[in-house]
Amino acid sequence: MNTRSKGSKGEALAVAYLQAHGYTILARNFYYLKAEIDIIAKKDDMLLVVEVKWRKSDVHGAPHEFVTPKKRKLMARAAEYYIQKFDWQGETRFDIISIVGSEQQHTIEHLKQAFYFF
Repeated sequence: MNTRSKGSKGEALAVAYLQAHGYTILARNFYYLKAEIDIIAKKDDMLLVVEVKWRKSDVHGAPHEFVTPKKRKLMARAAEYYIQKFDWQGETRFDIISIVGSEQQHTIEHLKQAFYFF
């Protein structure tokens, strides 16, 4: 499985998880310049900007530990653009969905407020 295919499957797992927990998915793979947001979701008056990380194992560290400061900065820039473009008036939260395991057998950890920018 190539990286793009694996990323899409990981995002699909994250989307299913978020929907099962009452979130509405507004966008997947939202791009702004060189920045990408894996998932943009909403629940009540909270906008979620979500990065999805999937690893076969956590032997070299938890998946969320691989979200670099550069990636966070790019996500913030894209989120700011999204907020302005769609005139979002509610709160915004940056989350990470961390997946460990295979497609068939995995654990999902939802790290809420994983980092701050606004």
